[in-house]
Amino acid sequence: MEYISPERRRINAEKSLALASTLFSGEEWVQKEPHIWVAKSRIAASSRESAKLAWEIDQVRILTSRGSAVYFLPEQEDADALGVLSADTIIDGQIVELKAVSGTRQTLGFEFKKGYKQGAALTRRCPDVQGHSVFIRLFSHLSTGSVKAKIAGELKNRLDPGFFICYFETTGELYTWAYEELRALIGT
Repeated sequence: MEYISPERRRINAEKSLALASTLFSGEEWVQKEPHIWVAKSRIAASSRESAKLAWEIDQVRILTSRGSAVYFLPEQEDADALGVLSADTIIDGQIVELKAVSGTRQTLGFEFKKGYKQGAALTRRCPDVQGHSVFIRLFSHLSTGSVKAKIAGELKNRLDPGFFICYFETTGELYTWAYEELRALIGT
């Protein structure tokens, strides 16, 4: 595993706190474990919400073990897109929606589109923030090339900057691709 300096971790945490506090100025942040903070309003009493948060924290440990700092945002519905929740997290100063996929390429595409919309919904709250990313923990036996091609197709005619982060559970490999890089695969 790559060594992450304490300075890099500090910078990641500062960037994440700055954006989370800008988006949710009145929110308090509770540190749940090293490098993971949760909006106090999101710490729910219901067992269903607690289980969901525990699952999401498990997802981001993949990233915090590699030097990332994560802030879990309040659960909030986008007023402009009825029924669309905003993104889950700020990771290293970037809006990131978390998804887990265990199905086909079609399922991967559907979940990516959903996550992309959730990130875009949150950028409307802060016009200075242009980009948003999607992190998918992939449990399927899809190849790296197949995943890249599918996501590239989903990005067609979408111009937002950001990253697609994919953890392949079957191989333990983590990849990060800029949306621009993926769009270049299909020429848009």
